[in-house]
Amino acid sequence: MATREWDAQTYDALPLPHVAWGQRVLDHLALTGHERVLDAGCGTGRDAAALLERWPTARVVGVDGSAAMISAARERLGGHVQLLVADLTEPLPIEPVDAVMSVAAFHWIADHEALFTNLARSVVPGGRLVSDCGGQGQLAFLDEALVEVTGRPKQGIRFAGVAETERALTRAGWRVERVELRPDPLRIEDPDLLETYLGAVCLGQYLAELPADEHRPFLSRVRGAMHEPVVDYVRLEIEARR
Repeated sequence: MATREWDAQTYDALPLPHVAWGQRVLDHLALTGHERVLDAGCGTGRDAAALLERWPTARVVGVDGSAAMISAARERLGGHVQLLVADLTEPLPIEPVDAVMSVAAFHWIADHEALFTNLARSVVPGGRLVSDCGGQGQLAFLDEALVEVTGRPKQGIRFAGVAETERALTRAGWRVERVELRPDPLRIEDPDLLETYLGAVCLGQYLAELPADEHRPFLSRVRGAMHEPVVDYVRLEIEARR
């Protein structure tokens, strides 16, 4: 899995729709409160903290490919959660879990079949997977702007559709319960906030290739090329059982 470092502090300070996505994942996870749960792509630990608010006796393992995100999660969660930097497509050094949750992470992984196969190895028989990630059709507005500014659409992501996701889950040994696409556009009228959002959430890999003094001009050009100040999210919601 290709990983990159994130500006975890800026990311966590933004008005993220990810918070609502995480609450939806927890709603569908439907725990009793005694399970051991893997938060796959845990980021800054926001969703793990929300899980423990609902179910204080649950045990959580958080995995992310970014050391900066894991550091931020450790500050937020202290010693209440096992946290590690790891590749979600490689065997995880953890005890089997009862469920896997994931919020806004799977679209950063190109090989979904390897991802789902690896997660299946980490779950006990009958365990559940509930995920929200970017899906087919997401960021069309941003792609148009990037083509205008850079000559190419957004790189380093995979926005999968329903049928291919169902096939990948089935091949990996999961029984599909629900896979759906749900449009969820985010409108940010404030130009400075939109640029900050794009830089921290959507375009970090582009900024990593530029000198620091070129970051803001690049973000301004991309924002200016967007025909609406809208991050046009399309969520791919997944529920499956091992």
